[in-house]
Amino acid sequence: MNKVFALLILFLSDTLAFAQVEADSQDTVSLDIMIGQMILTGIGDFSYMPKDAEILDEIKTGKVGGVILFEKNINAEHPKKQLKRTIEMLKAVANIPLFISIDEEGGRVNRLKTKYGFPATKQAGDLGKLNNLDTTGFYANNTASTLNEYGFNVNYAPDVDVAINPANPVIAQLGRSYSSDPKLVASHAQKVIDIHRDHNVLTVIKHFPGHGSSQNDSHLGVADVSNTWQFSELMPYKWLLDSGRVDGIMTAHIVNEHLDPSKLPATLSPYIISNILRDILGYQGVVFTDDMQMHAISKNYGFEESIKMAINAGVDVMLFCNNVPGNERRTPSQIHAIISKFVADGDISESRIKESYNRIMQLKSKLQ
Repeated sequence: MNKVFALLILFLSDTLAFAQVEADSQDTVSLDIMIGQMILTGIGDFSYMPKDAEILDEIKTGKVGGVILFEKNINAEHPKKQLKRTIEMLKAVANIPLFISIDEEGGRVNRLKTKYGFPATKQAGDLGKLNNLDTTGFYANNTASTLNEYGFNVNYAPDVDVAINPANPVIAQLGRSYSSDPKLVASHAQKVIDIHRDHNVLTVIKHFPGHGSSQNDSHLGVADVSNTWQFSELMPYKWLLDSGRVDGIMTAHIVNEHLDPSKLPATLSPYIISNILRDILGYQGVVFTDDMQMHAISKNYGFEESIKMAINAGVDVMLFCNNVPGNERRTPSQIHAIISKFVADGDISESRIKESYNRIMQLKSKLQ
């Protein structure tokens, strides 16, 4: 353990210096609103947004800071018209700009499919093998311009996992990693990020501190990479941070006892989020969780307890997608009430909530 941290400090000492953002209007913002900004949720199972949809009221009353859309929210009969209508309705009721997000990596992780009339995509693995940045840029431009056109402002991409394990069922086998070479991963990710920024779409790189060496799928249960993780899996984050190209970072639900001796998943780990990501790598931006309802978290730590642990570990935005089979649907109001009670009981400090609110509002200031 000590050897790993010594290596981290040795190789990552050249960190970014981010100034803490002071929210000038913080004194006029209620704690309820601050908590709401930390909650990002699915919009429901419908592909036609009803005018009395529960999510619209949740946004209007400040219980939600962002939403994520899935393929189930694409209307097969009128995909483009209804998608634009849905996003316009979501934005119209928000008093604070919403994160309107999607997983649009390309390839297998692709919601806006060609069968609905959207541009073709390529998976990262194929682009990495080709290793032509102009080609990667071409497909990134197709994606980013489409997202901007329909009102999305956050893409959970690019995936900067390094393909350490070619048999990885959730990364390499799905073509989600550009390469086993971290430099190649970083160069293609940089291209994707730059083009998204050209189209005013924020990117969230994932899955920190590296999911590329896992042997299991964290959607289904615990993925322990203690014996397979390599230091090189941190390097794309280091290089992208040094280049100033990181809008957001998503945590992985993976266990790595060499980075956290308590063997907590990264999403719940103060060692990994606060010590490694923030203190050693110097990242002071927004940390997004992977879906809190994935079984690696939900089946092992309990819904309420995992929320408390994630916030105290240092995450800022928690995803509750209501999209994982076998999980009870949770409303933003329920989640908001859980967090509020933890704050009232002293289990989560108000200052911890305010830290996240400041980071979120700094990032939202970039939305156009």
